[in-house]
Amino acid sequence: MRNTNWTAVKANEWYKNMPWIVGCNFSPSTAINQFEMWQEDTFDTETIKRELGWAAELGFNAMRVYLHDLLWENDADGFAERIDEYLEISSGLGIKTMLVLFDDCWNKEFELGKQPEPKPGVHNSGWVQSPGEKVVLDPTQWGRLEKYVKEVITKFGNDDRVIVWDLYNEPGNTEMGEKSLPLLKKTFEWAREIKPVQPLTAGVWIDKMPELNEFQLNESDIITFHNYLDVDKLSVEIEKLKEYNRPILCTEYMARVNDSFFQTQMPVFKEANVGCFNWGFVSGKTQTVLPWKELVDKSPPGLWFHDILHKDGTPYDQKEVDFIKLICR
Repeated sequence: MRNTNWTAVKANEWYKNMPWIVGCNFSPSTAINQFEMWQEDTFDTETIKRELGWAAELGFNAMRVYLHDLLWENDADGFAERIDEYLEISSGLGIKTMLVLFDDCWNKEFELGKQPEPKPGVHNSGWVQSPGEKVVLDPTQWGRLEKYVKEVITKFGNDDRVIVWDLYNEPGNTEMGEKSLPLLKKTFEWAREIKPVQPLTAGVWIDKMPELNEFQLNESDIITFHNYLDVDKLSVEIEKLKEYNRPILCTEYMARVNDSFFQTQMPVFKEANVGCFNWGFVSGKTQTVLPWKELVDKSPPGLWFHDILHKDGTPYDQKEVDFIKLICR
């Protein structure tokens, strides 16, 4: 079911009016996950302002930010107020936001309230799925998910501070496979009923799930993808995605251990007019300076995996930061 309002012509016209979209996936360094970022008692506007200010100084003009269905179910009004406050801070710094609604990555078990401390030496130890495997596989619980999707998009679907709706991050991850496809399909249906002014998307991230990938590529208003590989593999993937004749954004990239660097990848993105959001920004409680578990033994000592800045704002690599500022401006 393609949304006839978002033809390739409409999508490309929308993109023509955009600057080169460049930024990162943002969570403040004081938050271990989506709950800690957004819950009232840990919503840290001081850190958000400071760190988004650093992002603006780099030349970043967009952030990709994760929401969570339980936050909306538990306190929709308060959550909406905090999203609005975040958007006010970011837009005041010249930064637009891509909002992410669902996510199949990392921890399947979670609860609201005080969140665990980071596990020593573990990448993203506290990140949580939304809505979580049990709910993804239980359509009897999808009524509240429909309410969440429709209400949050109704609230912000005409807000020019929001640039794109990323409906579902990495569907099929954490051993879900194509069992996530039914909920993904429903999420597109629910979102389209609201008719937001922003495009809808769900990014492809792995080539082992053809049915999911086909749906994501054919139903997204703009094409989004993840690529943590070397620059040659990145270039090949971009060329393949250009066949869809729609705007392209890479919503996750940059893993130094995998030979994915700003100095190699960003020129490819800019030359191809592909927007890009690296994973990570300020080193903090997500511990994404550490590699994924499967790459621990392959990581040279001291080489950060993701992230750009130390918690005090100093660069991990000054030459890298100088390059980012140059290419962004």
